[in-house]
Amino acid sequence: MRENGRLDHAGGGAGTADAVFPSVAPARAQLAETDAPLWAIIFAGGIGSRFWPLSTPTRPKPLLRLVSEQPLLHDTVSRLQPSIPADRVLVMTSRDIAPAIRSAISTVPDMNILVEPRPLGTAAALAWGVQEVARRAGPQALCCAIHADLAVGYPDEFRRVLRRAGAVAQREESLVAVGIKPTRVEPAFGYLRPGAPVDESQLLADGGVHAVASFVEKPSEAEAMVHIAGGALWHSGILVGTAGDFLKQLAEKTVELRDGLDALKNGNLPAFVGSIRSVGIERGLLERGPRLLVIPGDFEWDDVGTWASLRRARALDDDGNGAVGAAHFVDSDSNIVHGESGVVVLYGVSKMLVVTLPGLTFVTPLDRAADLNPLLDALPGSMRIHPTRDPGH
Repeated sequence: MRENGRLDHAGGGAGTADAVFPSVAPARAQLAETDAPLWAIIFAGGIGSRFWPLSTPTRPKPLLRLVSEQPLLHDTVSRLQPSIPADRVLVMTSRDIAPAIRSAISTVPDMNILVEPRPLGTAAALAWGVQEVARRAGPQALCCAIHADLAVGYPDEFRRVLRRAGAVAQREESLVAVGIKPTRVEPAFGYLRPGAPVDESQLLADGGVHAVASFVEKPSEAEAMVHIAGGALWHSGILVGTAGDFLKQLAEKTVELRDGLDALKNGNLPAFVGSIRSVGIERGLLERGPRLLVIPGDFEWDDVGTWASLRRARALDDDGNGAVGAAHFVDSDSNIVHGESGVVVLYGVSKMLVVTLPGLTFVTPLDRAADLNPLLDALPGSMRIHPTRDPGH
């Protein structure tokens, strides 16, 4: 996952992350691709407390430069092009971070940034997004729903997979999930258990499409091992389907939204917001057995969910250390440094996270960085959102 990464060494081995994923995918038999226009619905809400102290209202998680030299959201929008140009991208975000989002992605028209009046949950955000696509382009318009916090390699193959998924969605009148072959036991992800192939001559191992027998969100580690042994794929967080099929499946499966979908169709957003309950796509739709197919994604992928995930997405030195900013590692391995103030020196430590900002330094073992809520609850209110001097960094 790091063949094309740039790693600059200094002293004991400082690393500077750039675009670290490879750009050319392995050869695969060609499958049918759609030539119909694709729309994208990008989920980019929330400050991102798991990346404290870096994330703030003026620099929320979607705008952090965690994987490349560009913000996560910028990478997401750019990666879709030219298959999905910026004028066919809708960004779903929250009121508290909307000004920062708007200023960071000037290529996306302002009318395409849909701001939730309150936190709605991703199922409702999906419903609003696909209803807006249906209003502008009709219910047969193809939509790709995707999260802004993904690290992706092989961008050409990524776009080909989206077009293949679009062709399948049109032909089968189904939602299509993009599945990723697991590389580790990961309880924090969703798992797609494949069922029967759509075409017996094209099995999953050959890039073929299968029905999804079941979907399990965030299983235990033991359960995840069982799913992997049974051939399950990670859910990449990417779904493709027509606007009409998305709305149909949400109406059938997501009971939390049913009372508001008519209001949404009629353009009455306040009534929609006032009639629904918050629920995520995974729990509110995918676990409830919608008509869902899976196509394998032959591109490098990871969910940038916690500080620890950066060790898989960033360029690393020979000892597994990754750094942004000035850092020296001596007799140290498997650490992550994000430095925006001064020089960080690590000596004789392993699996540590160090974040330096003007006026604040944060140090913790990487395994403790997965859940920072207990820390944030214990801090004075003024420290929970730490202002930085350069919100655009």
